Amino acid sequence: VLEDSAQRGLAHLVEHMAFSGTQHFARQELVNYLETTGVRFGADLNASTSFDETVYQLTVPTDSAPLLATGVQILEDWAHGITFDTAELGRERGVVTEEWRLGRGAGQRIRDKQFPVLFAGSRYARRIPIGDVHVIATAPRSELVRFYRDWYRPDLMAVVAVGDFDKSRVEQLIRQHFSALAEPPSPRVRPTYPVPDHDSTLVSVVTDPEATTSGVAMYFLQPVRSDSTIADYRQALVSALYDGMLNERFDEITQRPNAPFLAAGSSQGRLIRSKDVYVLSALVKDGGIATGFAALLTEAKRVEEHGFTSTELQREKENLSREIERAYDERDKTGSDAFVSEYVSNFLEGGSIPSAAQEWDLTRALLPGITVDEVNALARSWLGGRSRVITASAPQRDTAEIPSAATLKAVADSVGRTTVAAYVDSAANAPLVSHVPAPGKVVSERHLASVGVTEWTLANGAHVYLKPTD
Repeated sequence: VLEDSAQRGLAHLVEHMAFSGTQHFARQELVNYLETTGVRFGADLNASTSFDETVYQLTVPTDSAPLLATGVQILEDWAHGITFDTAELGRERGVVTEEWRLGRGAGQRIRDKQFPVLFAGSRYARRIPIGDVHVIATAPRSELVRFYRDWYRPDLMAVVAVGDFDKSRVEQLIRQHFSALAEPPSPRVRPTYPVPDHDSTLVSVVTDPEATTSGVAMYFLQPVRSDSTIADYRQALVSALYDGMLNERFDEITQRPNAPFLAAGSSQGRLIRSKDVYVLSALVKDGGIATGFAALLTEAKRVEEHGFTSTELQREKENLSREIERAYDERDKTGSDAFVSEYVSNFLEGGSIPSAAQEWDLTRALLPGITVDEVNALARSWLGGRSRVITASAPQRDTAEIPSAATLKAVADSVGRTTVAAYVDSAANAPLVSHVPAPGKVVSERHLASVGVTEWTLANGAHVYLKPTD
């Protein structure tokens, strides 16, 4: 989104050039060196460019001080030492162009057509990350260098390090390699670009010859939501309960014979830095977009009109509580990449970073006080008539019925005028077994000390192997 008109696609091309020659690693030496140490390109060595940022990921062994130090040196080279070798630039232009032509697949081609509608009226609509193939092929080297100098600078950077290492040693390495990075004398302002709200319902219907599924979604654009206080965390719990209960209803529908969709979902979150979004989406059978869309919106309308039931809320509270408790119980087994993801999100979007223990404490304190009326109020605030975008995609086949944009708008308007019956919670509260049978007996017991297992033989001949773990 920071690219000038003559730079569309160069953010992505700069990312490619980071692997094709830096101050300390000429051309392919960087990838070749890391692969000799066991680092795998793609899995451990990777990068991604999105609308708002480029993130470089490097996984290195932490039991080797030289490899760890070299890893930080590579990060520094990426930060201000890319050489933009002319021969390598020509090769990477071809790589990115081929990626644009073939490597993205149907999903990316569909998104490239949907994004200008989803981001209508904003700079994002004209700054698809893959860029403009003509610019990628012809932009002079000086434009890449200018983009690199303008936006790869210390006040816009963060280094995240997670692993089984000596923290003071890693901090020393980072200071050693990054303290000398110079701020430009007149740095460009890094703007935040808005996505404007709109009164109309925008629609994108896309087909692709390589698409394998049909889907439809309704987006409700929202202002960015704060995520820094205990009150914000409580509101996130309310949202999670809403999504959980509506998704349970969707799952229930998919179990019916001739269900109108194969799967459906409700979710809320960050779309890009300047916009949040609430999304209702469904995967449907080919030719079933209109029918699935109507069913999707009807269930949302049912919640908007009648809300959820207290029994649904109680079940979902138990589900959510178990989920967060499980994360707390498994907190010592959390992988480094999970921490990295949270820290990167904190830097880029300002999100809070509660520990598993803090989340469990907050959940136990806040969850019991959330009422069904609070959750029901979300439907009335999220399912408004403004800033709506409908997207539909399907395989490009003559036999499939692909509804027009006008048809999908008519479906949404029709459901909006329909009165729907309240949901009946038919979940059984009876015990799984009405009459508990008489217990059997353990007739023998054997201990397998070498593996910490106890074997029981039951009176009916069944064998039970018991291994307690923490």
